[in-house]
This record gives sequence, structure tokens and C-alpha cells, in this order.
Amino acid sequence: MSKAFTRETDVPDEDDELPAGPSIPAGAKNYMTPQGYARLRGELMELIDVERPKVVDIVHWAASNGDRSENGDYLYGKKRLREIDRRIRFLTRRLEIAEVVDPSVHQGSDQVFFGATVRYADDEGEERTITILGIDEADNAQGQVSWISPVARALLKSREGDEVQLMTPAGLRRLEVLSVSYPAPAPPAP
Repeated sequence: MSKAFTRETDVPDEDDELPAGPSIPAGAKNYMTPQGYARLRGELMELIDVERPKVVDIVHWAASNGDRSENGDYLYGKKRLREIDRRIRFLTRRLEIAEVVDPSVHQGSDQVFFGATVRYADDEGEERTITILGIDEADNAQGQVSWISPVARALLKSREGDEVQLMTPAGLRRLEVLSVSYPAPAPPAP
């Protein structure tokens, strides 16, 4: 069949089925800090209010130029629209199931909960500091780990001075919790 007789939407994009972010374990909640929720919501609003309308305008302009089969602006614009729409769907689903948890309510506690910054030493004496955050907001390069990561799961609910066990590919490791801290509460809105 000639390509001229097929609609573009009939041909699935090869990466339509790829997840747009890390997956949440079945039955688990999507815990997020207020800052993480605000960042995802900001990205969603930027895509809906700014990015998508710009690309729609480009696609509309490119479509008015005639032959769409060899029109790079049109083809790229349609692909970019699919990417934006996929990200919008992903963010919308994540925000709908988000459970916003303010870690500052635990300030002063020596027990590890979601949002804690934990300094620990492993059985070789190496010290590390991590912050336990939501799946969509953790950044390993900044010492942030997801609450579902093995090290976070091992540390959760422990207290300063506790020793916990962490199973790694290299074998069992012991971690000693040296300190636990939480962010200060945000000042009340005026």
C-alpha cells in the first residue's frame, strides 16, 4: 500500500511504549516532597501552556506549506508533539497518584523517614550522606536516592547509632547511621 493512503496515526511510533520515567512498584504510593510536586507540576504547566502551543503553531505553519511527506518541520513537529503529549500523560498520572509528604514535620527526630538526610558509614569505614526522596525527584549525582532504593529501604525507620544490613551484589554490608536531619519547615505564606 502506498504511504499516501495511510494516516500518520495508523503507524505507531516505535518508542510510544517506552516509559517516560521510573516505574512505581505495584501497590506502592508515589511519595513526593512539596518541592518535588511543585517542580513536576511546573514542568506539566510549561508543557501545556508554552511548549505544546509553540510546536502546534510550527506544525500548522509547516502543514500549510504543502507536501507533508518531505517537510522536515512538519515531520519533526509531529514527532515532538507525540513526545510532549507522552510526557504530559506521564506527569498527569504521576501527579494524580502523588502523596505529598512534608519531611520538615520530622525535624528534630533521630529516626529515618521519607525526606531525611542520612549520614552513614559502611563496614569499611567509608562515610556517605544521602537524602531519601521520591522516585521522580531523586538525583544520584546530588546524593539523593529514591525511597524504593535498596539503601533507602535498609535505612528507613532506623535511628542514629543503629546498624542496618544492606544486601548488595557484592554481598551483605553493614551500615551504621551516624546522623539524621530534616529540612526546616517552610515559613507560613503571607
